Amino acid sequence: MTFLEILLTAFGLSADAFAVSVGSSSSGLLKGGWQKFRMAFHFGFFQFIMPVAGWFLGKNIAKYVYSFDHWIAFILLSWIGIRMYIDSSKPHHERIVNDPSKGLTLLMLSIATSIDAFAIGITLAMVGVSIWYPSVIIGLVTAFVCMAGIRIGCRFSKNYACVAEKVGGIILLLIGLKILLSHIFPI
Repeated sequence: MTFLEILLTAFGLSADAFAVSVGSSSSGLLKGGWQKFRMAFHFGFFQFIMPVAGWFLGKNIAKYVYSFDHWIAFILLSWIGIRMYIDSSKPHHERIVNDPSKGLTLLMLSIATSIDAFAIGITLAMVGVSIWYPSVIIGLVTAFVCMAGIRIGCRFSKNYACVAEKVGGIILLLIGLKILLSHIFPI
């Protein structure tokens, strides 16, 4: 996996966390610098650790699915990408009423925005990619994207979060397609 592919994957995976960051900050619930840092740090940390957990699970089953792993990677990435794209069009039914940067709320938001990263970890194990470098990049990109999302949310409305999720979904779908095509038509 090239650096550009890792970077694009990181941006795609960070779209959910970005959307939550924009929404949380545009609601006025993130006022202090520590709250903003805490949210971005946790989102970045979970985006780092979830691919590692998925990779270790994927490593244990990779030898059994080697002949069709590219199809699994394509299906997982496509499913995640399409789901992100469709979900970006849904209205926000739930509003965060308490401080989203601490406690159980932060934990649930961190896990919810990083479940896709767990699937990416499984995918990376199946295609034989080492996990540490991509996970660090994914975690750092997510933390910085979330800080940007918080800044944007403080200045603008929630409208940009939907665009970010759509773009992230398309990027993941295209990476899945690239993995599939590179196994079907090896160069």
